[in-house]
Amino acid sequence: MHPYIPHTSEEVKSMLSDIGVSSIDELFADIPESIKLKRHLNIHDPMSEFEVYKELKSLSEKNKTAVSFLGAGCYDHIIPVAVQHIISRSEFYTSYTPYQAEISQGTLQSIFEFQSLICELTGLDVSNASLYDGHTAASEASVMALNSVKKSDTILISEYLHPFTKQVLKTYFLGLDIFVVEVKGKDGKIDIDDLKSKISENVAGLIVQTPNFLGILEDLSEISKILKENKKVLIVSANPLSLSIFKNSKEWNADIAIGDLQPFGIPQYFGGPSAGYIAAKEDYLRKMPGRIVGQTIDKEGKRGFVLTLQAREQHIKRERATSNICSNQALMALASTVYISIMGKSGLKEIAKRSISASHYFESELTKIKAGKILHDQPYFNEFTFVFNKDAKSVLSELKKQGIFGGILLEPILGEKYKNAVLIATTEKRTKEEIDQYVKIVGGIL
Repeated sequence: MHPYIPHTSEEVKSMLSDIGVSSIDELFADIPESIKLKRHLNIHDPMSEFEVYKELKSLSEKNKTAVSFLGAGCYDHIIPVAVQHIISRSEFYTSYTPYQAEISQGTLQSIFEFQSLICELTGLDVSNASLYDGHTAASEASVMALNSVKKSDTILISEYLHPFTKQVLKTYFLGLDIFVVEVKGKDGKIDIDDLKSKISENVAGLIVQTPNFLGILEDLSEISKILKENKKVLIVSANPLSLSIFKNSKEWNADIAIGDLQPFGIPQYFGGPSAGYIAAKEDYLRKMPGRIVGQTIDKEGKRGFVLTLQAREQHIKRERATSNICSNQALMALASTVYISIMGKSGLKEIAKRSISASHYFESELTKIKAGKILHDQPYFNEFTFVFNKDAKSVLSELKKQGIFGGILLEPILGEKYKNAVLIATTEKRTKEEIDQYVKIVGGIL
C-alpha cells in the first residue's frame, strides 16, 4: 500500500456532493468564524519525499547525545535490539483493540503473557492488560480501594510519592467528594505516627512508593500491619526492576501493586510514551479496570485467548462503570514482555545488582571529594538524593556543557527545603569511567 495518497479535487467534489454540501466552508459552517484561522499555516511549500528526508536528517543532526544520570521514574537502560524488532512488526505495530478474539489471537496471547509476567514479578494473583502509565495506575488503584471499603472517601498517600503521581491523583478526583491526604515523611521514609493519626473510618487505603521518589527503600512491615489491623487497602508502587531482588508486593502483603514499565525495554524518548502495570489479590479481580485477557479451550480442545471479565457495556456506563479506562498500552506492554522474556530472572537480577553497585560507588566517590552529602542516610536502590556544597544549578549546568545530564534538581519540584539537592540515577548502562568523569568535573568545579 502507498504510504500517502492525497485526494484529488474531483474526489473532494464527489464526496461533498454525496454529503449534500457545495464546499469545505459549508461543511464546517457550524464552527464560529471568530475561532477559525484566517491565515495559511506557517509550514513549508510542498516538498518531494527526498527533500523531506534531507530536511528531517539535517534537523536530527542538531540533536546532541549526552551521558544521562536522569531518573525519577524514567531511566536510561540497555535495550536489546530484539525488542524494537518485534514491536515493529506490522501485526503488533498497529495495536487495535482485540474485540474479535478469533482473529486477534497473537495480540491476545502477547497480553496474556504480559499479565502472567506481572503476576510473577509482583507475586499477586491477577493483572490487567496494562494502563497508560504508573501515575494513571495509582489513580485506578485508588478507585479500586474506594470501591472495596464501605463508606470511604479518602486515599492516604506518602509524602515521598512521585510528585507527578500526586498531581494526577488530585486532577483525577477534582470535583468529586474524594479526598487525597498526604502522610508526612520522617528521615526519608513514611512517618508511622502520622500514618496512625490519619487512619479513620472514611479512609480506603494508602499508596506508598518503594523505592520512593528520593530513591529510598521503605520498610513496609509496620505499615502493612497497621493497615491490615484497620481493614484498609495497601497499594504499593514500585520500580518493577526492584521487584527482581527486593521483597515483592505479595511479601509486603500488599492488596494492589502498581508502577511504571519504562525500565523494562521502553526508551526514555522525550518522557513518553510508557505503560503502567497493576496487579492485585484475587478478591479485587472484578474491580480491576480496563482489559483482562483469559486463557480458554475451543470446541476442538485447542488453547485460545479471549477478553474476559469485561462487559462491552462497560464503555457506556458512565459514572456507574468500574472505570472509564477503555484502552491500554499494548505496544509498550509488548516491549516490556519481550524485554523480560529475553532477560529472564537471572538477567533482571544482574541488571538490578549492577545498578545498585553503580549508585553506591557513585555516592561514595562524591562524598570522598567532599562535594556534599547524601540527604538521608537510608538504604537506596539505583538512585539517591545528594545535597551539593555548591549551588547545584551551576554544577548541573557545567556538567551539561561537558556532555553529562547530571541529575534532577529537586528544589523547583519539591520546594526550598531541598535547596541544592539533586536526584542522581544510575543503571547498568553507566560505566565506572562515566561516573569517574562526573566526579572529576564536580571536583574541578568545587
